[in-house]
Amino acid sequence: MLTHAMEPIDAADAFDFAALRASEFARLDTAGIAYLDYAASALYGASQVRAQGERLAHGIFGNPHSEHLASRNSAAVQAAARAATLAFFDADPDIYDVCFTANATAAIKLVAESYRFSLQRGLILSADNHNSVNGIREFARRAQAAISVLPLDTELRLDRGSASLRASVDRQGEGLFAFPQQSNFSGVLHDLSLIEEARALGCDVLVDAAAAGPSGALSLRKHAADFVVCSFYKLFGLPTGVGALIAKRSALARLRRPWFSGGTVEFVSVAHGRHTLKPGHEAFEDGTPNFLDLAAIESGFAFLAQMPRRHLRAHIQSHTRHFLGLVAALRHRNGVPLVRLYGPLGMERRGGIVAFNVLRNDGCVLPYEHVERLAREHGVAIRGGCFCNPGAAEKAFGLDATGVERCFDKLEGSFSIEAFRNCVGRAATVGALRLSVGAPTTHKDIERAVALIAACSA
Repeated sequence: MLTHAMEPIDAADAFDFAALRASEFARLDTAGIAYLDYAASALYGASQVRAQGERLAHGIFGNPHSEHLASRNSAAVQAAARAATLAFFDADPDIYDVCFTANATAAIKLVAESYRFSLQRGLILSADNHNSVNGIREFARRAQAAISVLPLDTELRLDRGSASLRASVDRQGEGLFAFPQQSNFSGVLHDLSLIEEARALGCDVLVDAAAAGPSGALSLRKHAADFVVCSFYKLFGLPTGVGALIAKRSALARLRRPWFSGGTVEFVSVAHGRHTLKPGHEAFEDGTPNFLDLAAIESGFAFLAQMPRRHLRAHIQSHTRHFLGLVAALRHRNGVPLVRLYGPLGMERRGGIVAFNVLRNDGCVLPYEHVERLAREHGVAIRGGCFCNPGAAEKAFGLDATGVERCFDKLEGSFSIEAFRNCVGRAATVGALRLSVGAPTTHKDIERAVALIAACSA
């Protein structure tokens, strides 16, 4: 959602986000919703829906595995979506390829199940990772590969990331290093120079770009990761159910798929038990592609293109700073802070995601479910929980590792958040609230969220 410090923008040159809100997202004001959950999903613009409706109403699209005109229409749609994706990530098409998947999770699994983990090639994860990345470790374990985790500091950044990475490689050897471009928990923007450092140490690098949002696309010409994953609904809302693995062609060639399916093979012999995979992305796109929804990708990128990226970054930074400043000033009558923030307290190397909890007047955390329910009742859309990022949550909440493991064992087969809270102790924090901003966000949205939080002091 943000990749660097805000650049100065001439007022006469500024993009009109208020006009964008009125023309593309008027339904938010009609419904009275302050939508502040862009890390979970971007919202589609009204013009995207019209464009997709026109395309489907007037186009004829068939299964791209055939050769007739309708099939070729779909193949052209796929090619355009692939080209637009490579352009967004500033990827050289001679070096990178795009494999379309069901979502970012499926893209991660493509790498995880096909990577050649071994006693000699292990896995290095940042503690700050979505569970879809954490799940790679199960494939590494099956191969008896070494697994290490890079720790976080008090701001939820990688703690001495370069040194920790080098120590892991020295200890266990080369392998796959996976980390997020932006934390989906705290909004921390991790240092992309780790890509070059890891590759210099002999590692392959997977970057989870799903939470980075439309203003944070990394340049693969500058930071040549081997694998990058994304979900398109997190970029521009429509379509859902389509993600991508953007991979170096050389890295794809090193993967070994554990099976084959329709759409991925040139030839299969039942009599001889042999098969030959297709080249490049075709070997990784199982079955019939989601060709009708793929048609919405090119228009989604066109929708984003109307907003200059530096203007979008500045817009997101402005609203994030506004929220941080307002909630930091909130106090109970006895002077106790009303909000506890997790992650960076300022705007340096952070994006438009903020994790926090509301505190009682004795300094104890108000259960996040209470605030989440209150927000829903008042038309404020924020997220509650751990956001599928247990590593960042464990560090943020200071959960005792021994106590957590004991509760896992005790609650196995009957786990629930309430049971876990009771097990680790009612005073322990087991979840938080997350606010995230996007292109349609207004100061009024932010102030509605802050007013809701302030009401918790009553």
